[in-house]
Amino acid sequence: MSYMRLSVVPAWARFVALGAVGVLVAFALAACGSEPPPAPAAPAATSAPAANAAPAAPAAAPESDTIKVGILHSLSGTMAISETAVHDAELLAIEEINASGGVMGKQIEVVIEDGASDWPTFAEKARKLLQEDEVSVVFGGWTSASRKAMLPVFEANNGLLFYPVQYEGLETSPNIFYTGATTNQQIVPAIEYLLEEGKTKFYLLGSDYVFPRTSNLIINKQLAAAGIEAVGEEYTPLGHTEYSTVITKIKAAEPDVVFNTLNGDSNVAFFKQLKDAGITPEELPTVSVSVAEEEITGIGADNIAGHLVAWNYFQTTQTPENEKFVAAFKSKYGEDRVTDDPIEAGYFGVYLWKAAVEKAGSTDVAAVKEAAKGIQFAAPGGMVTIHNENQHVSKTVRIGKVRGDGQIDEVWNSGAPVVPDPYLDTYEWATGLRELAQ
Repeated sequence: MSYMRLSVVPAWARFVALGAVGVLVAFALAACGSEPPPAPAAPAATSAPAANAAPAAPAAAPESDTIKVGILHSLSGTMAISETAVHDAELLAIEEINASGGVMGKQIEVVIEDGASDWPTFAEKARKLLQEDEVSVVFGGWTSASRKAMLPVFEANNGLLFYPVQYEGLETSPNIFYTGATTNQQIVPAIEYLLEEGKTKFYLLGSDYVFPRTSNLIINKQLAAAGIEAVGEEYTPLGHTEYSTVITKIKAAEPDVVFNTLNGDSNVAFFKQLKDAGITPEELPTVSVSVAEEEITGIGADNIAGHLVAWNYFQTTQTPENEKFVAAFKSKYGEDRVTDDPIEAGYFGVYLWKAAVEKAGSTDVAAVKEAAKGIQFAAPGGMVTIHNENQHVSKTVRIGKVRGDGQIDEVWNSGAPVVPDPYLDTYEWATGLRELAQ
């Protein structure tokens, strides 16, 4: 049986305590690794040598038989509803890799930290993982606020972060691989789809932080190019749970679609209160870009059935790889568990890192980055390819309708993987957005 050595840290201990009150997390703990250069020689013994004696030869330190990696997600707080399952998927990938012989014959040793839905904590834990634990890579984050907090830490310490969630674009970092969608792989095609469906009165609702605000800036430019102005735009704090006033504003604006960029458990309150207000998806459809199968479980399928979501992967996606992935995830964590887009992106991100390390023959950051260019992987959602320059991945775009059982029926897809364009350089209406990101 394969195994994984887990570094026990206070944050982990706190998470175990949380599990006792209902956070459903099952951890697949196994080991895997890649072959770093030999460890430096250990210092000579500290006892003073005899007079005129030749210096003692330093003793060679034993080479490690593992490679240490970090997993950093919110295992507590408002974002735990989304991030805990991504953490589970990354552990599953590590277990599978370890069971198949590891990375270049070495096992992966995992250090787990809790970002606690607090952006300064993400920066603090990232620094610990890089400086104290000396991990070769970190898999983690969800919100753009957490990523923005971690980015300077990874750049200053020359670390690697694999970030698994769709985001607002307008960013590249030499120290981040983006395995979730950028804007032209989710939000822009979702707006195009709605326009083709005849929607002209958009109400923009989001959480009050960088992802929703930047996404809506982009959406407003896209709508303006189509001669449309949003009929409303509203933001609420992360963790907000009282939406009666917002729903009253939505009714007054008389939109024909709500574009939803709420994050975390705010979606539970919003969709329940939307239904309680008597608003049906037939009357007013909502399109969400941060609500997937995992969040639907928390929201309650009966509260969101009939509404739309835009992603790159659904549990119902028909590929041989997805059939195996869903079966493995449920076998590990329970038949009641679901997979979703960020879960899949977290999962295949571990495999992309493995492929890059083995191609490089090293965990050295510069070598891994160079080796990663153009690497392809048959992910559960289809083939993904790491872009040679911006370290994002090509992905198929999908739009789906939520079913009564909490699963999602695909109603549209892009037909082929879409090349990532984080600065929207290929769209005339997006002129000037790159400058805003500087």
